[in-house]
Amino acid sequence: MRVKIDENLPAMVAALLRERGFEADTVIEEGLAGSRDEDLLDAMREQDRMIVTLDRGFGDIRRYPPGSHPGIVVLRLADESALATRAAVMQLLDNHDLETLSGTITIVQHGSLRIRRPAT
Repeated sequence: MRVKIDENLPAMVAALLRERGFEADTVIEEGLAGSRDEDLLDAMREQDRMIVTLDRGFGDIRRYPPGSHPGIVVLRLADESALATRAAVMQLLDNHDLETLSGTITIVQHGSLRIRRPAT
């Protein structure tokens, strides 16, 4: 599975995903830092990459309907430190198969996951 790590997350999140066998790159590595959300969405579609982000705007299902993109994982954390972010990503990877989140908008909060799937 291919994953894009937004610029608002530490680079170690990409390293963590790579250790778990994912093909992960970062917005910064691609020279997309500071890009508009629409430009990131275009890059996600072109590369067929799910994005992991702290940007709550990506959780808007009206703007980013499930099924219209490769997948969005929004981390809604009270503590956005590198350690807390790493712990949240580890918990997500330990308890869920990212493949099943393809095309969804998934909101990760402490101890819970809310998944918006494409309409059937």
